[in-house]
Amino acid sequence: MHEAELIRMAQSGDHDALVELLRSIETSVYRSAYYILGNEQDALDASQEVLIRIYRKLDTYQEKAKFSTWVQRIVSNVCMDKFRAKKETVSIDEHELIIPDRNNVEDEILLTGLSNDIQEAIGRLPKQYRMVVVLRYLEDLSYQEIAEALDLPLNTVKSYLFRARQQLQELLYDYQKGGIG
Repeated sequence: MHEAELIRMAQSGDHDALVELLRSIETSVYRSAYYILGNEQDALDASQEVLIRIYRKLDTYQEKAKFSTWVQRIVSNVCMDKFRAKKETVSIDEHELIIPDRNNVEDEILLTGLSNDIQEAIGRLPKQYRMVVVLRYLEDLSYQEIAEALDLPLNTVKSYLFRARQQLQELLYDYQKGGIG
């Protein structure tokens, strides 16, 4: 079933269509929240809140914007609310290294390390840069869709992405040299 059809059916009260629609976006919502907030528990909380907001406000969605853009705007708003409400806290995350049963374990470890470095570098970006990076590179939204989702001018989105890429490059260079950690 196509997304537009699911949306129309859910808006008209079809519970099964609503459940299917929410299930189809939950991974994307979580991934965005995780990369914006940088913490699994916060991302789970934000994802749940986003899905509840979508459930409650689905009847207000109009097909003027893409559904994914509308969803990402809700994700961005919820994450911004979490940033505002968050006070200085200490987060203790458990990290495990799982070594897959493959021929070249060394390559897997290097890729895992690089992925962790990228994730950590994204987490160190200022929140406005982090949000545009997540929407552009993880959610694959266009610059215009990001502008709509974050309610920013298009040139601001371009500027944020340019600066974010510069900062990521510097951070990743520092990781490679062992300067951060």
